[in-house]
Amino acid sequence: MKSMTQPKLPVIDLSVKNLNPSSSSWITKCDEVISALEEHGCFIAMYDGVSQELHDAIFLASGDLFDLPIEVKVLNTSDTPSHGYVGQEPIVPLYEGLGIENATTAEGAERFTKLMWPSGNESFCKNALMFSKAVAELDQIVMRMVAKSYGIEERYELLRRSTTYLLRFIKYLRPQGNDQNLGLVPHTDKSFMSILHQQHVKGLEIKTKDGQWIEVDPSPPSFIVMAGDACMAWSNGRIEAPCHRVMMQGNEDRLSLGLFTFIRDLKIEIPQELVDEGHPLQFEAFDNYKYIHYYYTDEGKRSKCPIRSYCGI
Repeated sequence: MKSMTQPKLPVIDLSVKNLNPSSSSWITKCDEVISALEEHGCFIAMYDGVSQELHDAIFLASGDLFDLPIEVKVLNTSDTPSHGYVGQEPIVPLYEGLGIENATTAEGAERFTKLMWPSGNESFCKNALMFSKAVAELDQIVMRMVAKSYGIEERYELLRRSTTYLLRFIKYLRPQGNDQNLGLVPHTDKSFMSILHQQHVKGLEIKTKDGQWIEVDPSPPSFIVMAGDACMAWSNGRIEAPCHRVMMQGNEDRLSLGLFTFIRDLKIEIPQELVDEGHPLQFEAFDNYKYIHYYYTDEGKRSKCPIRSYCGI
């Protein structure tokens, strides 16, 4: 008889203090990570690279950022869709987000901070940079494990050198009444990988392959590691980007942070090691940023699986 219990995402301990690439436990963790990504497209990582102090500081900084006047926030523009300020959208009236491009560089953090606070805000700048670097480390741990599992370490190294990070500050307003509780429409990310960090307010839901929605418990120090469309193509379809949404309820606003990885100035090629009889080549080489622009065209928005429409074979 089929169990009616709510499915849960795998939880994997990726505490830095326990990770040693030359140990046998590293291989075990690699197996856990790859099976979670192949099964769900995502997992919950327990990660000690962000201290409680930094966690508190970055969410405090996030509150300060969203308290700025709207005419300041809209100065956060970008040539890439959804990388700058997004808000006041009728389709997702509860959602507001801002982005720091090149977030793991001092220049990226300083440029954004100066835009928002022309007279300076050193603590915001410092905490945004520290948080981005710490979470980027988690991304690289996960990707090294994926590359190890697939035997493509050298190919990942090439990607790593072309990886750029976008830090997004995200806020969802508490819904007015019970009817308007969609925080963010169901979607897959256009990134290579996404790592989400939530405060205590729930809302994120992941769709399983059989169509069930799993509510993700945000309890710190957990991070949600999620494959994007670019990773799905790069892995030749072995890892599918999971569909996810945000559903809001209760009487509290929700703050979250997302570190999104993108591959810049390099065409993403599907490693030949991932092509065999059981996995014929599914995708052409593609440009991550051109794909993002394609997604925002009418054709891209209509597509059930935009990455397949864009570069699928």
